[in-house]
Amino acid sequence: MIRATASLLLSAALPVALAACSTTSGYPSLGQRDIERIGGSATPVAAEQTPEEPALPPANTDLVTRLDGLVAAAQETDTQFREQQGSAERAVAGAAGAAVTSDSWATAQIALAALESRRGATVAPLAELDTLYAEARDAAPLELSPSAEAIERARAQVSDIVARQDSVIAGLAARLRS
Repeated sequence: MIRATASLLLSAALPVALAACSTTSGYPSLGQRDIERIGGSATPVAAEQTPEEPALPPANTDLVTRLDGLVAAAQETDTQFREQQGSAERAVAGAAGAAVTSDSWATAQIALAALESRRGATVAPLAELDTLYAEARDAAPLELSPSAEAIERARAQVSDIVARQDSVIAGLAARLRS
């Protein structure tokens, strides 16, 4: 019985106690307060002059020699590609309208595969140039170093060769399919 009376008394007193914790006014305004309207009148401090960073060194001769070798390798494989291109074009022209099971179609496919193989040999120097470029950018991430610029020029030359080869292969493959 005492327990029931205490429980009843506690349940009646709890809402009264919680009501005493609340305030009678509403919530504060979310509008701009007076202190937030005051503007600063101080003059800004002049920025300190940062010392000029030293210029990056030019591309070393070993790198330039390596880049020249990679471009020369790509140009050599492009020469081989161009030599095979004529026979591939003739084979594709001979297979025009031929059945997939015909000898002329198979010969054209083989000639096209030989061109793709030459293209793969041209992509190898490009992959090495990409690696060199990534390493050069890691060494000087904030600005383009002379080494990275030299690599970028070599990459552009080899990329142009690969793009032209891709275009030739795509054109021949499209002619073979139709």
